[in-house]
Amino acid sequence: MNITEQEFEQFCRYLEQACGILLAKHKQYLVESRLGKILQEGEYKSLGDLVNTLSRPGNSELKEAVINAMTTNETLWFRDNHPYEILKNIILPELAESRSGQRLKIWSAACSTGQEPYSISMIIDEFKKVNSGVFRLGEEITATDICTRVLEKARAAEYEMLALGRGLSQERLKQFFEPGKNEAWSLKKEIKSRVRFRELNLLGLYTGIGPCDIVFCRNVLIYFSTERKRDILQKIHKTLRPGGFLLLGASESVADLNDLYEMIHCRPGIIYRAK
Repeated sequence: MNITEQEFEQFCRYLEQACGILLAKHKQYLVESRLGKILQEGEYKSLGDLVNTLSRPGNSELKEAVINAMTTNETLWFRDNHPYEILKNIILPELAESRSGQRLKIWSAACSTGQEPYSISMIIDEFKKVNSGVFRLGEEITATDICTRVLEKARAAEYEMLALGRGLSQERLKQFFEPGKNEAWSLKKEIKSRVRFRELNLLGLYTGIGPCDIVFCRNVLIYFSTERKRDILQKIHKTLRPGGFLLLGASESVADLNDLYEMIHCRPGIIYRAK
């Protein structure tokens, strides 16, 4: 498939408008590799032909397939480790004391195949075992992603050893998983039951999200323009309770939104408290 510069730019504009993802000029190879099957099966003459079809009303399934193909779903268990240590040693102890009479609500944005929200659930389980009686009204983790394909995998909560080996210790594997079908491992019910998954585009409305005590939005803002990042962070703030916590990726920040968020240095790591 030969993609002209004009067609590539046309597709980049469509993709950013549809889901916010910014594609760099040198990423043309990514479009060729990820959309090749869709172009072939749909018998589209060119990438421009595909974009023109996407732009017409009534092509929601095609749009979903294209977004699924172009979404980067890089994830692993307990990614970067220190955010989860901060969660266990700083955030949960504070919330256990200040909001003991409320249900703990957490949002995992851009959750991919479920490793992040399930890692959060494991941390909660470990915290509750050494702090009996906390969060008596329970915990609820809402996990969202724009990609329907990864959400199906996340809901199944079954992982092969290759995926489990990325960040999950043998101790936690034995504690939180049990042997499943076809050499896969199934997450135990008590960890899985805290998490509910739903489709959500970060560019759209956050209906039904919040009020949250904690929001994980890690390693996703890097794919958006400065203007869209700002808009997303403002909308996330509206989902947080006053004093709630936001955790971003290591290379991400709230930029100049100091009127909305207070930066907290945890050494290692930085978290943000909603004002």
